[in-house]
Amino acid sequence: MTDAWIVSIAFAAALVVVGLYGLLTMRNLIKLFIGIEVVAKGVSLILLSAGWARGNVLVAQSLVVTFIVIEVALVATALALIINITRKTKSLDVRKLARLKG
Repeated sequence: MTDAWIVSIAFAAALVVVGLYGLLTMRNLIKLFIGIEVVAKGVSLILLSAGWARGNVLVAQSLVVTFIVIEVALVATALALIINITRKTKSLDVRKLARLKG
């Protein structure tokens, strides 16, 4: 293993940890969504680093492109849900979602 691979994995792990910290500590829907995106970018970097270390860069790139396409669908759906929740509750606080029980 080279130093570049170790730095890449360390940076990806740091991204995942920072994203998880944001998910566990924030109550704002937009900040939670940003935390999810940071974790997703860390996972993408881990996939690319693992493919590079094993010598299968093309396979790793195809996995990451597929992951990005799925992530775009997730982004569109999540933002639509956040907009509708904000219109209903007039707030971005997660604690106010209990009022939406039907």
